[in-house]
Amino acid sequence: MMIREAMISDAEDIAKVHVDCWRTTYKDIMPDEILERLSYEQRIELWNANLSTEDGHLVYVAENEKGEIIGFVSGGPEKSGEYPPYGGEITAIYVLSEYHSLGLGKRLFLRLLQHFNSMDIHSVMVWVLADNPACTFYERLGAKPIVEQHIINMGGKNMNMVAYGWLLFR
Repeated sequence: MMIREAMISDAEDIAKVHVDCWRTTYKDIMPDEILERLSYEQRIELWNANLSTEDGHLVYVAENEKGEIIGFVSGGPEKSGEYPPYGGEITAIYVLSEYHSLGLGKRLFLRLLQHFNSMDIHSVMVWVLADNPACTFYERLGAKPIVEQHIINMGGKNMNMVAYGWLLFR
């Protein structure tokens, strides 16, 4: 398995992983109509835009032995300024379910932390649905909850978001 910086030509493969992971990860969490409306085409546009922007955000992909993208992480400077001292934010981290428990999520996370360190950012946060099993992933990586009650509405369903954070890593 290889971790590398994403290129614009990866947008389609990242979009496929993104949609497929949403459909498996959030199957029993989000309303079905939200997951059914997801489209590869829409996410390809999103990732083309994300990969074309030079705002300090970076995307890393994990590839299997065949060179297929099977996971990714994205993040950059935290822009809201509402959560000092957190200077960085992980905006997405997904690994296809058949590749879970192989350490790829951790490897992607650590690679993004290296990027943050090179930007002199030493504290990072991530927003996650409270019902998402990934909460335990972040906790195993040493994250602490920093905001535990943030309600969003998706498809008519209120869902609780939690922000996790890591301080002073180097």
